[in-house]
Amino acid sequence: MINKVHKLLIATAILAGISGCVSSQTDSSHSKGYETYIAQGEQFKHDHFTSTQGETIELKADRKLVILFATWCSDSQRALKEIKASALATDPTLQIIAIGRNEDGETLNKFNDEYQLPFPLVADPEREIYSQYANAGIPRLILLDENNKVVKTLIGEEPTIVDKLVWNK
Repeated sequence: MINKVHKLLIATAILAGISGCVSSQTDSSHSKGYETYIAQGEQFKHDHFTSTQGETIELKADRKLVILFATWCSDSQRALKEIKASALATDPTLQIIAIGRNEDGETLNKFNDEYQLPFPLVADPEREIYSQYANAGIPRLILLDENNKVVKTLIGEEPTIVDKLVWNK
C-alpha cells in the first residue's frame, strides 16, 4: 500500500512539474523554472508543419499565432476557447496553428470534434517541436511577424490571455 502511495505522489509531482496550468508569467523566466528558448526578434525555427489532416501548412501570413498546448490542460482548453471566440479566429491577416505537445493525430482529431477549432492542429507526439521553444509550461503562445520573427512569447495560464495577443512592437 505504501508503495502505491509513493508512486501516486511521484506521478503527481511529475505532472505538476510539466503542467503549465498553475501560475502566470509572460517573459522568458518563470518562477516555476519554465524556460523559453526563443526570444523577441529571433527567427522562428519552422516555416511549415503538417496538420492532423495531412495538409502542409506554410507560415506565410502577415501575422501568425503558434499555440503549443495539451488537450488535457485546463489552461490550454480555456485559451483555445478564448481565441476561438475572439475576432482573431476570423481575422484574414492572421494565421493560427495549434500544436499538441505529446499528442498524436487521433487524440487531436477527437479533441477537435468537441472544440471545433477554426484553425489547423499539428501533432507533436514526441515533443520534437515543443522542445525547440520551451522546457515546460503550457499553453505557450508565440506571436510571429510577416518574416516569421518572434514578436512576443506568452505562457497562457491566466484568464483573458487573448487580451495580450497584440503584435505591436
